[in-house]
Amino acid sequence: MSALSNKSFSHYRCVEAALPFSAVAQRLLIGGISVEKRIRIPNTELSLYPIGLGTVDAGLKWDGPEADRIFGTYLEQGGNVIDTAHVYSDWVPGEKARSERVVGDWLSRSKKRSQIVLITKGGHPDMTRPVPDLHESRLTHKDMAEDLDGSLMQLRTDYIDLYFYHRDNETQSVEEEIDVMEEFVKAGKIRYYGCSNWSAKRMQEADAYCARKGYRGFAADQSLLNLGMKYMKPLADDTLGYMKDEAFQYHVDNGNNLAMPYMGNCSGFFHILEAKGEEGVRENPYYTPGNMEAARKIKELREKYGCSLTQAILGFFFCQPFTCVPLYGSSNPERIIDACRTLEIPFTAEDYRYVLGD
Repeated sequence: MSALSNKSFSHYRCVEAALPFSAVAQRLLIGGISVEKRIRIPNTELSLYPIGLGTVDAGLKWDGPEADRIFGTYLEQGGNVIDTAHVYSDWVPGEKARSERVVGDWLSRSKKRSQIVLITKGGHPDMTRPVPDLHESRLTHKDMAEDLDGSLMQLRTDYIDLYFYHRDNETQSVEEEIDVMEEFVKAGKIRYYGCSNWSAKRMQEADAYCARKGYRGFAADQSLLNLGMKYMKPLADDTLGYMKDEAFQYHVDNGNNLAMPYMGNCSGFFHILEAKGEEGVRENPYYTPGNMEAARKIKELREKYGCSLTQAILGFFFCQPFTCVPLYGSSNPERIIDACRTLEIPFTAEDYRYVLGD
């Protein structure tokens, strides 16, 4: 593999010396040293497995006995983070909040609620309409209270461990939005709260308000970050947030707000490319010259470590200058095992500087 220069780091670079303590624990684990497979969010009682299980396809691609296998396999690997949202997958007619219902069914059958860090999100624009308007906000107190109560019912639990604003409404003050979450905490309906698709400026404003009021504040942030993001074209949904530039630096500077990237597997782009060639990805937003070159270098990375494509893609997250708990979902239990074994591979920061041409 080509040697790397010592030119100044871009916002995708990994500076291992800058890793916070919890991320160093991940690095030691990946290096083969025996370390507890948990990430503790500072100033909380939440201790997370380094890879969360995403459930956006629950109720569409898997349900019932298949769900038992998927959740059971994830727990057998040491996993304890289950991520869903009240909107999953309302864009498909026939059932609302079906992902939460599948998770709730499993929690009821398995009796393993106490073993899980349960995450869900509220306040997403209405996706049941024939033509959803992603810019029509649903973040009022009434919207959030209705979504939270609906989530508790679907999940068949009386509390959520980590509850997210699924979007932001910048016409509302951060004070108003934080106070809503604090109300839910005081009611015992949620333990902690986070944000998804928020700008760095709004997160900083929220942090400052929480500091003044003595609140714990945002415990986690879910936005888009993955190995293909540097070179991808913008996605059609312009309400999504990206962990780049100011948002990336925000996480470098603020270890109290855990980065939980979504679309961690690049929406399957590199897998589709491998299976179908360029013809299979020509309309994909990740299909760019930069990502085609990255795909070539990923093959070298796989040869170096004897690892799978998924492992090479997910290893990126454990070479960042801040702690990441990426979300990964699959309807195939074997793929979940494969993803979790990423933690056994000693990827380095240099590997991903090379892949991304930094």
